[in-house]
Amino acid sequence: MKFQVLDIIPHLKNPVTGEIVSTADRLNQVVETARRAEELGFDSFSVGERHAGEFVSSSPTTVLAAIAAVTTRIRLQTGVTVLSVLDPVRVAEDYATIDQLSRGRLELVIGKGNEVLQYPLFGLSLDDQWDLLAEKYALLRTLWRKESVTWSGRFRPALTEPTTTTPRPFAGSPRIWHGSATTLTSAALAAKWGDPLFTANAIQPRKNYKVLIDHYREEYERHGHDPRHQYLGSGSGAGGVFIADTTQEAIRQYGPVYEGLTAGRNVPGNNSPFRDIEHAVAEGPALVGSPEQVIDKILSYHSLYNHDLQSISLPTTLPFDKQLEILERFALEVIPAVRASAPTTLWESGDPFGGRPEFAGATEPDAAAAVTADHALNRSDTAHVYAH
Repeated sequence: MKFQVLDIIPHLKNPVTGEIVSTADRLNQVVETARRAEELGFDSFSVGERHAGEFVSSSPTTVLAAIAAVTTRIRLQTGVTVLSVLDPVRVAEDYATIDQLSRGRLELVIGKGNEVLQYPLFGLSLDDQWDLLAEKYALLRTLWRKESVTWSGRFRPALTEPTTTTPRPFAGSPRIWHGSATTLTSAALAAKWGDPLFTANAIQPRKNYKVLIDHYREEYERHGHDPRHQYLGSGSGAGGVFIADTTQEAIRQYGPVYEGLTAGRNVPGNNSPFRDIEHAVAEGPALVGSPEQVIDKILSYHSLYNHDLQSISLPTTLPFDKQLEILERFALEVIPAVRASAPTTLWESGDPFGGRPEFAGATEPDAAAAVTADHALNRSDTAHVYAH
């Protein structure tokens, strides 16, 4: 299994102490966490995007550029790029710039977002959110894979003159994942294109996410894509990872913070049913407990989801030195055991995107073209079997 650190950059008071860091300190913590995550052997670092609520993640490209400047090997991801409210031309330009700065380490995770207030902010209708996502993804995909693009659609002015976005990505189109949290639609869009899926696994019972994952796998097979590229990522519960010597000690230390944050979150239709820490640890997706408890829970996810990439988020209302301590314990005491029990080809030699960054060789032909060719060949082979 591979491991990601995700920060959607919430900017909240600690519900127990009332303390909150400055915006500047909070943003610099993100960059320092990414630098430390690379040192500790994490595989990727992901920055969220929100345009409403108590977050300071409205400009993930800026934060990722800062991270690119202080790292050399960790892959850079988003969680998620809210493509529904953005201009695909600008997304293509901005993230290709990140890809160049990081020398091929970028992989995008797109979605329609988890905040309804951002749609009126950008002059868009919430009723169009899924149509916006589908149309804008098709254009973004084309812009990164082709030059001299002409295009017309429903939600932005047509590209009537041949358009080539610049800069071009570092080594062909970066891989694009699809974030999925509450509905079948994102899972179906990922399956349609043969792209990887990232399940939120954040606040609901895991059976709810299993429904989305099963739909993705069924649709992926129905479209005839090569199963070798059917990668899956999983989140790890809202509130953040917390590790202590024993699960009882983790509950004692982190319980008041978890419960305070949960009680303060009132988003109808988007609230966790796991309101107290014991319930969250026993049945919810939260990774809170001893190293052994956290290992067991991740492997229990894996037995259900068969995922390749595990994402974690730190408890960002805690003092920063405590966050880094948890990050280090996770890297040293959890990751080795899970890697040994749950191997994956993601970012390895069997994955065309594994060789995409400069440090891995930036292979030719480009990874996206190789995956597309594999999908086409698999469909051809399948059709041949069915014909006989």
